[in-house]
Amino acid sequence: MFRAIFDPQYWAAVPFHFWSFVFFLLGSIVGSFLNVCIYRLPLGQSVVSPPSHCPHCNYSIPWYLNVPLVTWLYLRGKCKNCGAPISIRYFLVELLSAITFLGCWLAFGTQSATLALTYAFFLAGLIVATFIDFEHFIIPDEITIGGMIAGFVCSLLVPALHQKSSRLGGMTESFLGLVAGAGVIYFILRMGKLLFGRQKLALPADTKIVFGETAVRLPDRDIPYEDLFYRPSDVIALRARTVELVDRCYKDVLVRLTPASLSIGGEKLDPEKVPHLEAVSGEIVLPREAMGLGDVKFMGAIGAFLGWQAVIFSLVVSSFIGAVVGVGLVASGKRALSSRLPYGPYIAMAAAVWIFAGRDLLAWYGRFITSMLGR
Repeated sequence: MFRAIFDPQYWAAVPFHFWSFVFFLLGSIVGSFLNVCIYRLPLGQSVVSPPSHCPHCNYSIPWYLNVPLVTWLYLRGKCKNCGAPISIRYFLVELLSAITFLGCWLAFGTQSATLALTYAFFLAGLIVATFIDFEHFIIPDEITIGGMIAGFVCSLLVPALHQKSSRLGGMTESFLGLVAGAGVIYFILRMGKLLFGRQKLALPADTKIVFGETAVRLPDRDIPYEDLFYRPSDVIALRARTVELVDRCYKDVLVRLTPASLSIGGEKLDPEKVPHLEAVSGEIVLPREAMGLGDVKFMGAIGAFLGWQAVIFSLVVSSFIGAVVGVGLVASGKRALSSRLPYGPYIAMAAAVWIFAGRDLLAWYGRFITSMLGR
């Protein structure tokens, strides 16, 4: 049945650009769902229930006010019920998804509708990861671990993802890509911990720093402990003006938190028994990592879909993109912002470049190097 649905003869019987319109429309619909994922996944909410609603007044949005692209423009970015503003991100994600699906059809539709759809849905996952990482500095496991599983399954069903004709070949390339992606980034992460062990963050005076059960909460972001603690010797340290626990307070003390211990002044505590701590300070010293653990899993998912060559390409190109963005922000006087941008979006952008132009760029680079050596 799967082969019958995607039989090239059926698709070719309809004008090519009819499918262009269909892909654009499908992409906008998928983009509407991506907005739900971007909003709900970081909050641990279901992406299925409840139905779409206004986050301000909980107004349940009827289907005729939930038309991708059109509704946001028609309502001028406001809720129909309460008039509260609706972020332009909703419109941009729908438009980006629609253009992405259209681009996949134009690039791969003549080769295989199945391949075009697979790439389109993979890129949809990258869109979700990018927007969540920008806003929350995390990439949910539903995207990373789910992406690894989906990449392996898609490689089985569509071995052309890896330019293979057999299912075994596709599965093999997917497995090698997954191992290479997660392995290479994990190696970089570990080396980064060894070479750049700590970073001191200067904060506004009297900043409230909250140590929760799973993350440290700073004014502009939450940092999961799993992205800070990799070795028993990793330490979060700060000189606190005040410290508040559930049952006691401290003033002008040094706070040190490791994976296994918490010290406040001269008192030693078990961090497992301190679920919540609030400190007021003007700086904090954090264990520093080259990347987060989420990036390791994210690159594993990319490798599972695209193969080990794409992993190497994405690593190099994402570094280049990050450097260009960093230099641009420093040159424009926004050095502080450059240090707060997550790395996941750079990886996603590089993976997208690989899909549409990666192999051509590698071929061009090979010819360029050959011509340079021949001189």
